[in-house]
Amino acid sequence: MPGFGGLLKWMLVHRATRPRPKDPDPSVFRRVQPSFVRPRASASQLTVTWVGHASLLIQINGLNILTDPMWSGRASPAQFIGPRRWVPPGIALDDLPPLDVVLQSHNHYDHLDDFTVRQLARRHPQAFWLTPLGLAAFVRTRGARASAVAELDWWQEHAVDSLRIAATPAMHFSSRSIGDRGDTLWCGFTLTAASGRRVFFAGDTGFHPDFATIGERYGPFDLALLPIGAYEPRWFMRYVHMNPEEAVAAFAALNARVMVPIHWGTFKLTDEAMDEPPMRARVAWRAAGLPEENYRQLAHGETLSL
Repeated sequence: MPGFGGLLKWMLVHRATRPRPKDPDPSVFRRVQPSFVRPRASASQLTVTWVGHASLLIQINGLNILTDPMWSGRASPAQFIGPRRWVPPGIALDDLPPLDVVLQSHNHYDHLDDFTVRQLARRHPQAFWLTPLGLAAFVRTRGARASAVAELDWWQEHAVDSLRIAATPAMHFSSRSIGDRGDTLWCGFTLTAASGRRVFFAGDTGFHPDFATIGERYGPFDLALLPIGAYEPRWFMRYVHMNPEEAVAAFAALNARVMVPIHWGTFKLTDEAMDEPPMRARVAWRAAGLPEENYRQLAHGETLSL
């Protein structure tokens, strides 16, 4: 994937020579009242609520699971610079149900947030944290109980009650500062409930050939949570982020029934218009001949019950 020279080319040459599409007014992105089950859904129920970006509340196997929690106003090491949140979190921190599991896919600032980790560790001390290799220390030093954190390599599994959680390959990278690129791992996660319900959370990834293998090992999935945004310019971003067409191709390879698009409409990270990813994803979904009702685009805060 491109290194620092590619980043400079993007920022200083590409952006200076190519006009970027106009973004819509942030008001076009709705925020609705969540309707997840409090305090917990039954073991047979499956719900997912989009908090924003890659943060989702998943209720499965009678447990409350949070993915890549991010409640700060900016995706940045400092709250006076960096990409600003376009839509407030779909669930306020005070309104979260008691958390049982927190999944962290990697360490980028739009997915792993210092403030949020500290808040969740204090408010939900009972939660069990699962991270890819190298990230356990980050959450432990911010308040998570040492015995309630586990690291996973790709294809490794961990059981929480009768829920089986596996870390899966992703095509991405890790870094939070200069000189630490690749020091920690990145991954997606699969959730397999005792009831047979199955969910795939991709985390952050480019399109790669292991989606089919994930589907063979852990599918068929009731629900696939797939990133569709932050993909332009393609020559730079294709190594780390899928575009909408690739996300639909990944869905087809995964052997899943319903797709919920994530990683769009919350932070302005790359050059495509903020409202372009879901429009392109719908077109790609229809072009693939997939059932219209199985593409479920959520508003911030919206809950889908399956």
